[in-house]
Amino acid sequence: MSIRFYLDVHVPYAVTVGLRLRDLDVVTAQEDGTTRFSDSDLLDRATEIGRVVFSQDTDMLREAKARQATGRHFLGVIFAHQLNATIGQCVEDLELIAKGSLDSDWSSQVVFVPLR
Repeated sequence: MSIRFYLDVHVPYAVTVGLRLRDLDVVTAQEDGTTRFSDSDLLDRATEIGRVVFSQDTDMLREAKARQATGRHFLGVIFAHQLNATIGQCVEDLELIAKGSLDSDWSSQVVFVPLR
């Protein structure tokens, strides 16, 4: 089973479309009605429904790193800086991650894309 993603409000819609065109399981914060959630609550929500967060928000990255430091569980975060990763790179790397790893690989992990 491939990784299921939760995209926060900072991710361009084109990434969502690109992932869905590759048959990946994606839910956005907009679709889930969590656009006003704090980063902490959003990370809890994604973990609760078994999804790895993809974000381009440095605040989400800070939240994930703080949780790692304190041992507070979350399913996983993939981060791409808005200026360092194109939409195409994000879609390609997320597809590779989704199809090449298991949920169990992601427990409280933070990964940066682009991978290359």
